[in-house]
Order: sequence, then C-alpha cells, then structure tokens
Amino acid sequence: MNFLELTKNRYSTKKYNPNKKISEEIIQELKEILWLSPSSINSQPWKFTFVSDQKTKQKLASASFFNENKINEASHLVVFSAIDNVELFEKQIKENLPQGSLDYYNAMIKPKPESEIKFWLQHQVYLSLGFLLSACASFEIDSTPMEGIENDKYAEILNLKDYKPLFAVALGYRDSEDFNQPKLRAKSRISIDSVIESI
Repeated sequence: MNFLELTKNRYSTKKYNPNKKISEEIIQELKEILWLSPSSINSQPWKFTFVSDQKTKQKLASASFFNENKINEASHLVVFSAIDNVELFEKQIKENLPQGSLDYYNAMIKPKPESEIKFWLQHQVYLSLGFLLSACASFEIDSTPMEGIENDKYAEILNLKDYKPLFAVALGYRDSEDFNQPKLRAKSRISIDSVIESI
C-alpha cells in the first residue's frame, strides 16, 4: 500500500480490541523511529515513554478525561514530553551539537524569555508526532493522538523530572465495530483547494 492509501486509511481510533497486542519487535522499531525524528538544529528536547504495564496504563487513563477507555483498551500508550529545564537543555546541546547549531540557538532562541524558549522546545516534540502516526500506519497499527490529559498528574505517575508531558498516543488494533473507522464513517476534510495553494 502506498503512502497516500495509508493516509486515507489511518484515523483516530475510538475503540480498541483489548485482546490484541503489538509485538515487541514492532514496538522496538517504533522506538527507533521516534529516536530518529527530526527537530530544529537537531535539538531533540524530548522524552518518549512507552507504557504497556496495565496498572500504570490505568493510572494514566484515570488522568485522561474522556480518553480513559481508549487508553485502557489499547496495547500501548506513548507519552510525549518536552524538556522543561532550560539550563539542562543548554547543557545537553552543548555536549551533543556542533558549533553551528549552538551559534543559532545562542543568537536566535536564547535571548527570548524563558516561556518562549520552552514554547520553542515543545514545538519540536510535535514534529515527532507526525513521524509516529505515519510509522504506525505503515505497520497497520491503529493510533489515537490525545492532548486531553492532566499533564501534572502524568508527570507524577511517570516520575518525570525536568520534563513536561504534552500529549499521549494510544497504540493498538481497532475493534471491528469502531464507528470512526473510514469504512464506516467517511473522512471529513475541508476542500483541498482551500488549504493547498500552488504559486
């Protein structure tokens, strides 16, 4: 199946089959794909937490508003967090990035207020989301990205220090009767001409 067909078939899954789990081999590949995700100046200001332990998943589900059932039914939950300590981030890039990247950061990002620096860091994490969703489609794995989480509770449950959970993605295999799948409910998009422009 080509990428366009994969895109037509992927959707935000509303109901998972709790008895069907993703193989460890595929999970390891997804981890490597996230590790290879792009970020501005290769800044990599992130942490990706894969959760399959049912008790931990249940705790996170209870801090996920209307997403609770999806998380409990899904095979895995991936939590995307951004580094939330600017000093720690600057130490990380100083140890890992070439001088040209450091020069860009020092000239363009560092002079901004701390809140804007953190906003920039969080933007990088969203780039990796597209990579994961596309990778899952290529493996015929279903997924549900969700910002509807209690960020502070997630950080507490996962014992995250210096990182802020931003969103999570449930992974697994759809229930055959999930009402939201494209074969039962056509995808809805505004017209292509209103969002795509050629000059």
